[in-house]
Amino acid sequence: MAHILVVEDNADLAYGLRNNLEIEGHSVETVETGEAALERVMHRAPDLIVLDLMLPNLDGYQVLRRIRADGHDLPVLILTARTQETDKVLGFRLGADDYVTKPFGVLEVLARVGALLRRANRYASLKSIERFGDIEVNRDTRVVTRGGQPVELSPMEFALLLALLARRGATVSRLDLLQEVWGHSAAVVTRTVDTHIAELRRKLEEHPAQPAHILTVRKVGYRLDDARPGASR
Repeated sequence: MAHILVVEDNADLAYGLRNNLEIEGHSVETVETGEAALERVMHRAPDLIVLDLMLPNLDGYQVLRRIRADGHDLPVLILTARTQETDKVLGFRLGADDYVTKPFGVLEVLARVGALLRRANRYASLKSIERFGDIEVNRDTRVVTRGGQPVELSPMEFALLLALLARRGATVSRLDLLQEVWGHSAAVVTRTVDTHIAELRRKLEEHPAQPAHILTVRKVGYRLDDARPGASR
């Protein structure tokens, strides 16, 4: 069971979210303003925040910025309007972990929440800065560098990289990655993981067609080899 803070000024929507999250077994608190959200986080940081971006006075962007500036790395799921693509981009830049667009289905929100909580539990063992090869990954700032040069990763690419790092070289299946990173159910069959792995290799590997670090385990999934080039394995 997780303690979840829902920050939403639409009373009906907040009630629906709270009701369904409590059915899942979570402890849920709701607030209507950004000021109240920051007060709750200061006195009792939740395990996860569901944050509407369009709040009165102190909006979701400001809340998110303050939460990250104060050093809280708890997962944040933002709620945004379908037509506002810039909301999602800015939200991620400020430290959001995932988003759902309005109107949304309850099952989608529950899946996203479950994925973020599993991800947070698994990533708790990661250091603030992880390295493999000439890659440096700063979990707190979400900055990735290769040979000292910044590499732009999408939010899902970054989450996928953390999922591989958290396994410490162990193999993880495509299904496990789907459930952990995207929150998909076991019934989903997709090439999404393979596509994102290919992008990670393109951005991080010296020879993407012959990767040294992000390795395929045939018929199983993927694993990350953290050895430096030329090191014994």
